[in-house]
Amino acid sequence: MDLCIIGSGYVGLVTGACFSEMGHHVTCVDNDQRKVDMLHAGRIPIYEPGLEELVHRNVSAKRLRFTTSTQDGVDQSQVIFIAVPTPPQPDGSVDMTFIEKVAREIANALKPGQYRVVVDKSTVPVCTGERVAATIQRYNKTAEFDVISNPEFLREGCAVEDLMKPDRIVIGSSSDRATDLMRRVYAPFQAPVLVTDINSAELIKHAANSFLSLKISYINAVSAICEASGADVELVADGIGMDRRIGRQFLNAGLGYGGSCFPKDVKAFIAIAEELGVPFNLLKEVERINAAQLERFLRKMRDGLWVLKEKKIAVWGLTFKPDTDDVRNSLAIDLVNRLIAEGASVTAYDPKGMEKAIEWKLIPASVKLAKTPLEAVADAEALVIATEWKEFQNQDFAAVKSQMHTPLVFDGRNLFDPATMKEFGFIYYAIGRPVVK
Repeated sequence: MDLCIIGSGYVGLVTGACFSEMGHHVTCVDNDQRKVDMLHAGRIPIYEPGLEELVHRNVSAKRLRFTTSTQDGVDQSQVIFIAVPTPPQPDGSVDMTFIEKVAREIANALKPGQYRVVVDKSTVPVCTGERVAATIQRYNKTAEFDVISNPEFLREGCAVEDLMKPDRIVIGSSSDRATDLMRRVYAPFQAPVLVTDINSAELIKHAANSFLSLKISYINAVSAICEASGADVELVADGIGMDRRIGRQFLNAGLGYGGSCFPKDVKAFIAIAEELGVPFNLLKEVERINAAQLERFLRKMRDGLWVLKEKKIAVWGLTFKPDTDDVRNSLAIDLVNRLIAEGASVTAYDPKGMEKAIEWKLIPASVKLAKTPLEAVADAEALVIATEWKEFQNQDFAAVKSQMHTPLVFDGRNLFDPATMKEFGFIYYAIGRPVVK
C-alpha cells in the first residue's frame, strides 16, 4: 500500500521505517528541511536500536522516502498518518496546535474524488478525531475522507521491536471502508486487532500509560516502606510480580518515571478527566509520589555524604532510560541540575545522550562530560547511577574503586547486586534496599 506519515520524530520515523520494511511504500513528511536533508544524506536524527539499518535498507529499496511537502504525501498515499508532537501546556492539557495545523494542510491537499483515510497516530485527548474531521470538512467542503484513531504503543529503546511485534493493534473507526484499509495496512503484522469506536481508542493510550505510571509510583511508595523496615524492594517486587494478575514489568523501584510520554500523558489524562467533570485524584497522587522520589534520593545522598557542596560526584547516565538518546524530561538530568544547585562538582557520562544534553542546553556548562565511565569516576567522592545502561553493569569495578576518592555508590536504578558491591568494597546505597557497608 501507499502510506504517508506526517511527522518524522520518534514515532513517525520508526513507524515509516517499519511499514516500509513490511513492503508498503511510505512517504515521510516533515516541515523541518534540515531534518529531511539529513535523512536524504543517510543520517538518522535520533538513536533507536535497529532504526538506522531499517531506514537505509528501505530507502535503497525505494520503499521509503522523505519530503517537506504535505501535498506530495497526500497525493501519493491511500492512508495518511498524523504523527506530530502533542506537547503539554502549563496547565497539563495538550497543545493541539500541530494537530490542527496538519488537519488544515491535509484539507488543502485533498482533491475531489480522492478518498483518503486520515489516522491520528499521535497521542491525543479523547474527541480529537471529531475535531480533526470537522477541521478538514471546514477547509475542504468536497473532501472524501474518514478519520480514525490508531494509537502507538512504542517504548523508546525498543520501538522497532514493539512496532514489528506489537502486543495489539487498536483501530478506532466508525467506517467499514476505513477499517478495511487499516486491516490491509496491518496485514503483515502478527498481532490481535481490536476495533473500537474512535473515542475509546483515544482513551486507551492515555489510560495505558497512566496505569504503567501508577505501577511505577506504587513500587516506589513500597520502596519507602522497605527502607523504613529493612526489607528489600527487589524481593518484594519479585513476589508481587509472580502473581499472573500483576506481572513483574514496571515494578522497578528507582528515581521515578520520566521521558516524553509518561509525565505528559498522566498530566493530560488528569486534565481530560477534569474537563469532563470526573476528577482523577488517584493520578494526582501518582504524580506526587513520582515528584517526591527524586527528593528522597537526594536525602539518601546527603545521609551518605553529609554535605553535597564542593563534593566531586560522578553521574552515570543522562537519558531518561537506556537504549535511547532522548534526554527530554529525564530524571537523570534533573538530578544533575539539583546536585549543581547544591554546589557539587559533577562529571557525567552517557553512551548516547551527552550530545543532545549539550545541544538543548539541559545541563550547565560547569558539568564535565567524560569519554568513558571510568574517566568519569576519577577522584570522585561518590558515583551515582542515574540511567540503567547495560554498559554500566559490565565495568571493571576493581578499577572503578581504585579511581575513586571514596567508594560510595548511590544507585538510583537498583542496577547492581548489593552483595557484589560489598565484595568490591563499596558503600552501596540503593532504592528500597538495606545500605551495604
